[in-house]
Amino acid sequence: MPEPEITDSHCHLDFDSFDEDRDAVVARALEAGVTRMVTICTKLRLEPQVRALAEQYAPVFYAAGTHPMSAAEEPLATLDDLTALAAHPKFVGIGETGLDYHYTADSKAIQQESLRIHIEAARQTGLPLIIHSRDADEDMTRILTEEHRAGAYGCVMHCFSSGRALAEAMLGLGFYLSMPGIAAFPKSTELRSIFADAPVDRILVETDSPYLAPPPYRGKRNEPSYTVHTAKVGAELFGMEYPAFAAQTQANFDALFTKAAAHRQAA
Repeated sequence: MPEPEITDSHCHLDFDSFDEDRDAVVARALEAGVTRMVTICTKLRLEPQVRALAEQYAPVFYAAGTHPMSAAEEPLATLDDLTALAAHPKFVGIGETGLDYHYTADSKAIQQESLRIHIEAARQTGLPLIIHSRDADEDMTRILTEEHRAGAYGCVMHCFSSGRALAEAMLGLGFYLSMPGIAAFPKSTELRSIFADAPVDRILVETDSPYLAPPPYRGKRNEPSYTVHTAKVGAELFGMEYPAFAAQTQANFDALFTKAAAHRQAA
């Protein structure tokens, strides 16, 4: 029997750690049942090379934005910059954007300005917002809630590893939580508890590769095929068989990333 289909909702296939074997990485993903991958552009000046990957590989879609850790170094994204990208048939999300106060707290103001621009782009395009959040739970909750009241938009909290209060606030807005390899680490008991208490129809899975490989590959380069290892942990958390959990996350992805879902149906 073929492997259950699943989607890696967030990876970075343009990174140079994949330069030597990118074809093989995509092939291994397909063999594992990872039939879709969303590769993320974190600096808009690199968008052409990320777009080229989506054009080269049938299973690959892409999104683009300015990563919060780069917000002070890169030109501020404009609404026109972001909305123009949505014309591409495989451009399926806005971001990643967000707030990161772990190493770059000194750029809080520009991060917040950039985030609000990305939110408006998500509203105008109807594409989901892809959020990176680290050590910024209070400001993240405040800004995303304020903006949602001003006009609804879809959103995924990518690589979710923040606290319970942020998770509950985001779920309350109708947003999704994406489960990374961190959730499979032995010591991540509290994070697994947060995921287990979330509605199963709001869960996505991802690698964030080449970072954060789940066991048994922890400490090595992550890649999209390893989505399966994280998803199997997710299935255990929800008391589901892996094929059923994989199917649920597929339905969840399709509900949020509607453009990717429509592209698949048209293929």
